[in-house]
Amino acid sequence: MNHPKDETYTQAHTDFSQDLSYGDYLMLDQVLSAQRTLTPAHDEMLFIVIHQVQELWMKLIVHELSSAMGLLKQGIVDPALKMLTRVCRAQEQMAASWEVLKTMTPSDYLQFRASFGRASGFQSHQYRLIEFLFGNKQPFMMRPHQHRPEHHRLLEQALQAPSLYDISLHLVAARGLEIPQAVLQRDFSQPYQPHERVRAAWLEVYRHPEQHWDLYYLAEKLVDVEDNFRRWRFNHLTTVERIIGHKQGTGGTAGVPYLKRALDIVLFPELWQVRTDL
Repeated sequence: MNHPKDETYTQAHTDFSQDLSYGDYLMLDQVLSAQRTLTPAHDEMLFIVIHQVQELWMKLIVHELSSAMGLLKQGIVDPALKMLTRVCRAQEQMAASWEVLKTMTPSDYLQFRASFGRASGFQSHQYRLIEFLFGNKQPFMMRPHQHRPEHHRLLEQALQAPSLYDISLHLVAARGLEIPQAVLQRDFSQPYQPHERVRAAWLEVYRHPEQHWDLYYLAEKLVDVEDNFRRWRFNHLTTVERIIGHKQGTGGTAGVPYLKRALDIVLFPELWQVRTDL
């Protein structure tokens, strides 16, 4: 019995001898050959894929975050907000990926954990770069990257430059709200310290959103970014505790206690404080 041709796909292009194919464009041969396990353990593939996917999302976050910061420096808010929204969606994907990793049991992990020695997510230069761009500036955290000058140089630049929050405060000041010069001209290589007058400026924005709509929207987007960052950290913590308990991390950190301390870090403090004042 002859079936009529389905023209919904028979017209599709199928000869890629002279054209760029989907796999070629995405360089899938290279991407899909990058999962090189060191042991016969079944779950090592899961472990590698999850962390590689996280690094890809981080690459996108750095791309979007850097572009958004560049626009905010110029006082251009709306396109920057779109980019920060994309950062939030990528953060959500990263947080959700821990749920897949949680299907690995402690016994599964022990079958291959010793194979990668002292390698640890603590050493991710992209994660550290994102932290620096967000404003969690800790020069000590650059030490694991000394053996890779290109990574160390990138982190050094981010360490010395204004963070996303610093740039936002410059924008607030440019709109006529009072931000102290001590805040605007501070040493950007150091963690940000909250200031009462910055809190007062954000309070003005929140009390009169119709007069400061784009700053108001920016403030809420920053809260979204930090909220998602906290969720990623919390999901990471619970995943680690579920799989290795309170063992020391492979990179030499205290493991769960180290991750718990990280949960206490506040990136944009006045944006959280102002909610009490309203």
